[in-house]
Amino acid sequence: MFDISAALPLVLFSEDLLALSCHYCPSLRSKMAAVGDSKGVIGKTDSEDRRFDSGDETANSSIEHPFSDPEVADRWRKVYENAQYENRHRFDPSFTWTAQEEKKLVRKIDFRICLWAWVMFLSLDFHRRNINRAISDNMLPEVGMNTNDFNYGQTIFLVSFLSAELPSGLISKKLGADRWIPFLICSWSLVAGSQAALHSRGAYFAIKALLGLLMGGFIPDIVLWLTYFYKSNELPIRLAFFWTALSTSNILGSLLAAGILQMRGVLGWGGWRWLFLLEAIGTFIIGLFSWVLMPPGPCQTKSWFRGKNGWFNEREEYIMVNRLLRDDPSKGDMNNREAVNLPKLWKAVKDWEQWPLYIIGLMVYIPPAPFNTYLSFILRQIGFSVFEANLLAIPSQFLYAVNLLIITWLSERVQERGMLSSLSNIWIFPWVLALVVLPGDISPWVRYALITGLLSYPYCHAILVGWNAKNSNSVRTRAISAALYNMFVQTGNIAASNIFREDDQPLYRRGNRVILGITSANIVLFYIVKAFYIWRNKVRDARWNALTKEQQQDYILNTTDEGQQRLDFRFAH
Repeated sequence: MFDISAALPLVLFSEDLLALSCHYCPSLRSKMAAVGDSKGVIGKTDSEDRRFDSGDETANSSIEHPFSDPEVADRWRKVYENAQYENRHRFDPSFTWTAQEEKKLVRKIDFRICLWAWVMFLSLDFHRRNINRAISDNMLPEVGMNTNDFNYGQTIFLVSFLSAELPSGLISKKLGADRWIPFLICSWSLVAGSQAALHSRGAYFAIKALLGLLMGGFIPDIVLWLTYFYKSNELPIRLAFFWTALSTSNILGSLLAAGILQMRGVLGWGGWRWLFLLEAIGTFIIGLFSWVLMPPGPCQTKSWFRGKNGWFNEREEYIMVNRLLRDDPSKGDMNNREAVNLPKLWKAVKDWEQWPLYIIGLMVYIPPAPFNTYLSFILRQIGFSVFEANLLAIPSQFLYAVNLLIITWLSERVQERGMLSSLSNIWIFPWVLALVVLPGDISPWVRYALITGLLSYPYCHAILVGWNAKNSNSVRTRAISAALYNMFVQTGNIAASNIFREDDQPLYRRGNRVILGITSANIVLFYIVKAFYIWRNKVRDARWNALTKEQQQDYILNTTDEGQQRLDFRFAH
């Protein structure tokens, strides 16, 4: 959808090194495409092999790509064989295809893969957020809890969620996301449904711990699974769509809650008990379908449910595999049933240049989180009914989804990550400032409007996850960095869950002042991280340009450096 290249200084290579280095410096790939005939085809076509017959002389590739040089192609072929990469039988440096074919195929992948990933995310977020609606129906006093108890439960959930991120990711990498994720969805649906029988604070804490352990690994697992099907420039906008599940679940959840909570008294139950039970039944069904709708990878879609011929024909499999590997050859350096061992894990953790993104993940989502959690509760406290409090959450979620898609699209369009991501906290700042300085007796509708404006902020998570994946530059690092990044996000959520306290309600003026300070710091943080990556690229430029042409070529072919440690890799920012 977008022509992507890293916004970073160019390293000038001689012509024979351009073909070898275009993967590691994506900006060079764009330069080569501009120099060459963009309508040319890659390599020669075997006229006797119809799978290579594109039917159109316009191939959807530049003349040069990472495997144009036979030595480089042979090197990577050995890497794929050693890794037992599941798609290696479709790797072919001379294969060609048309832009029209690829566009049609990507739409097919969107429907088969991305759409179901979105549905699965809905099943998670329904149960992560429905307690926010349940507390608007007198759940806390009926279970014998107060706001602080609720916060403790949320903290337990987030600590468990955080603790499960990496172990779950490692299990998924070994078993395969297509096996592990459906198991998780079915399991958390059963546990979430048990909240319908909740009668004590201890049971609430236990259920929140179990839910956190089961949900913790889902997001990094599903993001890694999506990278098996999408190129680096295609992923952020798909992740933006993926994260619209958050607003969709809030909108649908609010509508469902507005109706289901009216069931109070049916069988002697509170409405919130019916809410937990009925939503759990729906998400359990999603989990069952996930067992048969998640293929392990592009060339592994054949099954009794998906058909004996699978979703993609042979030519489509060749297109999928070769377009992915030409975009990022490292996507084949591990197979999708290969575990990450402890040395590889430690190696990924030691990639210190990835840590600024983890710090952003820790801080950036703290400001809106308390308002998102307590919106319905705050509205009840300032005079709105249960029905009104749930329906009034919908406008902010709709605007949030629109802004999420716009900012992610704009980021890919202009190839800017750090500055555009800072807009999320720049947006939040004036709304929080107003909540801090305005008197406490302002109209409930004015307070509602301020919180709605705040929660309509442009969510930058898709940009940051794509940024994190792009700077990882290997399957090993990508699998670990996705989990680590999300662990830092959840650590930030733990802090956020304790900002609004019992003695500060209903206006939470002390909490608002804390949020204002964090928002201000976050705006500065984005620019510091951008400056950091610009500096690291300049350091690498200087070291690379100090090498002779022969040394550069020898490095590209023979270095043992991997991932972002490669001297010819440049960070996106």
